[in-house]
Amino acid sequence: MRINIFSFLLVCFCLFTETTLFAQHTTLLKDVYIRDPYILPVKKNNIYYMYRSASVRGDDGKMYGGVEVLKSNDLEHWSTPKQVFRVHDDNWITGAVWAPEVHEYKGKYYLFATLNTDLEWKKASDGGRYTFRGTQVFRSSSPEGPFLPMGNTPFTPMDEMALDGTLWVEDGQPYMIYCHEWLQVVDGGMNLIPLKKDMSAPIGQPLRLFCGSSAPWATGGGKMKGETIYVTDGCFLYRTKTGKLLMIWSSFMHGNYAIGIAESTTGKVTGPWKQQKEPIFSKDGGHGMIFKDFEERLNLVIHSPNSPSGKERARIMELEDLGYTLKVK
Repeated sequence: MRINIFSFLLVCFCLFTETTLFAQHTTLLKDVYIRDPYILPVKKNNIYYMYRSASVRGDDGKMYGGVEVLKSNDLEHWSTPKQVFRVHDDNWITGAVWAPEVHEYKGKYYLFATLNTDLEWKKASDGGRYTFRGTQVFRSSSPEGPFLPMGNTPFTPMDEMALDGTLWVEDGQPYMIYCHEWLQVVDGGMNLIPLKKDMSAPIGQPLRLFCGSSAPWATGGGKMKGETIYVTDGCFLYRTKTGKLLMIWSSFMHGNYAIGIAESTTGKVTGPWKQQKEPIFSKDGGHGMIFKDFEERLNLVIHSPNSPSGKERARIMELEDLGYTLKVK
């Protein structure tokens, strides 16, 4: 009995130490540089995990794409970052990681990571030269990794410049929703591809859900091939309290990075999708995701400003679920 009591007290002490550690010697959210923030709340640990890109140098002296995690129990104080992923040497490409997301699915944790390279893969009929870019999925038994590959190729099609893959599970079927890069198609796309139920690989062919130009708030930016460029970035899905299926995603509005909302008219991920007229956020911030905190408040986290100058920070805003749409409080 004494051993059991001692073990119980030791566990309690460790949990207390871990949950109070963050507030004692860590960094405030306003001081953490991050683009495309993704926050995973794990209630059983009383810990929020925030993931960001972080390349590392391998033993061969080369730089490899990677991901770090920062931990918090109050969304304000964040721990020293810990490396949880580094692209393997034999992967299809090994360049910088963009937009890391970690989703829990059937007791495992899945890292969705967009990988990049300067390697050109074909000369297109229009004379453009495109580089490899796509979202690959990695698996771990812990939100702190290590995340290991399930193969060495992307889940997005090899002939597409694709990025920002996210997970949605509907009627037991997992899907990846991702963005088809405007650099390749000018009018960026939002695509869907089904995944195997064990999340080990994609199945079937991608389905185009909508294009960037379909949103009345998206004004585009610049010209390419004589056409207006429309960016599609940062997709994330959410089902409201009335059952409406919404997708937040980012593009540009009068030069500012902004977030709009698309809604499925059928309540199914396959759509059809229509765009709400006004963005939910238009003040030079975007690539958002939605999460509930441990007090059951609904939150939107974005990076803002969008300038690639080192000033980007995670900004957390409380949301109101109105049933038919979302509103920043």
